[in-house]
Amino acid sequence: MTDPAAPPVEQPASPPVATPRPVTAEHHGRTRVDAYDWLRDKESPEVVAHLEAENAYTEARTAHLAGLRQSIFDEIKARTRETDLSVPTRNRGHWYYARSFEGREYGASCRVPVADPDDWTPPTPAEDASPDEPALPGEEVLLDLNALAEGHDFFSLGGSSISPDGTLLAYSVDVVGDERYTVRILDLGTREPLPDVIEGVLGGVTWDRAGENVYYSTVDESWRADKIWRHALGTAQADDELVHHETDGRFFVGLGRTRSDRFLVIAAGSKITSEYRVLDADDPDAGFRVFCERREGVEYSLDHAVIAGEDRFLVLHNATGPDFELATAPIEPTPADRWEPLVAHDPATRLEDVDAFAGHLVVHQRSEGLTQLRILELGEAGVSDDYLVEFDEPVYTVGSGGNPAFTQPTVRLGYTTMAVPASVYDYDVRTRELLLRRRTPVLGGYDAADYEEHRLWATADDGEQVPISIVARRGSREAALDPGEGGGTGPVPVLLYGYGAYEMSIDPYFSIARLSLLDRGAAFAIAHVRGGGEMGRRWYDGGKMQHKQNTFSDFIACARHLVDTGWTTPEHLVAEGASAGGLLAGAVANQAPDLFGGVVAGVPFVDNLTTMLDATLPLTVTEYDEWGDPAADPDVYDYIAGYAPYDNVAAVRYPAILAETSFNDTRVLYVEPAKWVARLRATAVEPDVLLRTEMSAGHGGVSGRYKAWHDRAFSLAWILDRMGLA
Repeated sequence: MTDPAAPPVEQPASPPVATPRPVTAEHHGRTRVDAYDWLRDKESPEVVAHLEAENAYTEARTAHLAGLRQSIFDEIKARTRETDLSVPTRNRGHWYYARSFEGREYGASCRVPVADPDDWTPPTPAEDASPDEPALPGEEVLLDLNALAEGHDFFSLGGSSISPDGTLLAYSVDVVGDERYTVRILDLGTREPLPDVIEGVLGGVTWDRAGENVYYSTVDESWRADKIWRHALGTAQADDELVHHETDGRFFVGLGRTRSDRFLVIAAGSKITSEYRVLDADDPDAGFRVFCERREGVEYSLDHAVIAGEDRFLVLHNATGPDFELATAPIEPTPADRWEPLVAHDPATRLEDVDAFAGHLVVHQRSEGLTQLRILELGEAGVSDDYLVEFDEPVYTVGSGGNPAFTQPTVRLGYTTMAVPASVYDYDVRTRELLLRRRTPVLGGYDAADYEEHRLWATADDGEQVPISIVARRGSREAALDPGEGGGTGPVPVLLYGYGAYEMSIDPYFSIARLSLLDRGAAFAIAHVRGGGEMGRRWYDGGKMQHKQNTFSDFIACARHLVDTGWTTPEHLVAEGASAGGLLAGAVANQAPDLFGGVVAGVPFVDNLTTMLDATLPLTVTEYDEWGDPAADPDVYDYIAGYAPYDNVAAVRYPAILAETSFNDTRVLYVEPAKWVARLRATAVEPDVLLRTEMSAGHGGVSGRYKAWHDRAFSLAWILDRMGLA
């Protein structure tokens, strides 16, 4: 809240004006005029000055929220256990865990030796250990990220990987924000770096089984991972061997190792097609071999399992149905007609992933919009049992992770709801016990029972039922609708979040920062719109390409449902989305401006027609299977032009808009929101539009947890102001 004793805030200056400099382009006989394309020149002092002027204007316009921003930051900090530890994960002869420390932006990765090879119970670290004390006896600090980040405005760890014998650590860092990482290798015995330095890497590296080579991927000019390299320790990067080059511009490549350690796997995939190459460590001279040649529209993935004493590949594929089937195949090149079904295709259940262990398989699936974990126990004759891991809450999110050992008898699970903090369980397959190892602490007396969660259903324009997940303080809606004396407390302000692309599901999740919203009387909702994967493959197909409008109309239907059922009013409803969700935010601002009191668009893909017309821009060609190719097809051009937020800005009254972006973003260039804001200012009726650009960050925003908390506090303060709760 604003301090009533504070001196009056000076009225902010007028917003920066981007001078129109029209550029005309012709496509399929259509003329398109772009007045602000000059903002694309990242090296131009004029462009940088314009972005800095926008930042100054945003700061001035939000100066009255400075106290609220600080309060929200303080709340996040006070609720977070700053000196903390993750649940140790066992891999070969060590338990690995991460530590965080009060007052430090970044954490550290550590390990201790396994004391009893037959005991899979993770050791319990000392929670009150100071930063200079070991949390467990025999602790070895592998990486101190604060030391690595020193002197850099931005820092990101791309990945870290221990050699098979546990003596070397390969790690990668990005200190710019452009997601091009530099790999170094540390000798854990001497704590000295090896001379090997590998630059321009996408993410981290993968060791071979012998620990003599690492594999990594690099990107082409359009930021597409197109090459896999092998680096022999002790040699120069210039001498690295090119293992695979993917020449089809729609395909990305990546490399990994099966949990069994027997196979190295190169995956090549577009949005709708995949192809795998495998290298058998038992026969390395055979080189990488294609398991099954790509066939347009067929997606599959591979893992290695031992079933009934026989080595088999697990093949998760959509060759027999859109929601995927789990099959097995010999560990050799095998065409699809020889894949043998293990879990048949079921249109009511979307199979998403499978993990193989020596005694069981874990299938990740979803049904009726909810995530599920399915256990297939293995016996001498094959699958001996098949069942789901059960939980009590009606709406939740579950997944497995941190399970590196092929022979482990337990499955490490992650579990959360919108009210239950992220929880770590070990599921013991032998005893079928679900053991809670840790629940993220929320300091200050947090009680999940103080909040209520609901699954609502909105009816879309075409009759489709669209799920909504919502959380609020218990009794908020009843108080708002109370017909008794006083007429209730009034509408509940709601922040409605959406994404809707790439079959990415935005499942219910817990957030400490969100409590600063809920405890001030607002609710938070997720619109599970088409384009995501919440309701199976058909949900994704129904919100992409020539069906993209469904993503926007679904979100609008969810917003109207919240209004029509008495949860909120348009004046108290704020929409938020980021990246492809930022496109959603921009589209609904155009299509239903009267339905929202505010819109937050993070790193928003709002100028998607321009981007998809330029094959030289990062990721454009690989996106054709998601959005279509407007340069090649006039129907696609017209369809995208019909919804693209930048192209459809109109002379109407928009809700207040906050656009947030990063100068070094390589996925959605800063120029998209910069142009969008300029056009809104020039076209809309009395626009209230702010642009905030992080000048030293990438697509994921600022680095460092305290910086990230300040960043989110800024957004939440603006949202609360729009809701009338500031």
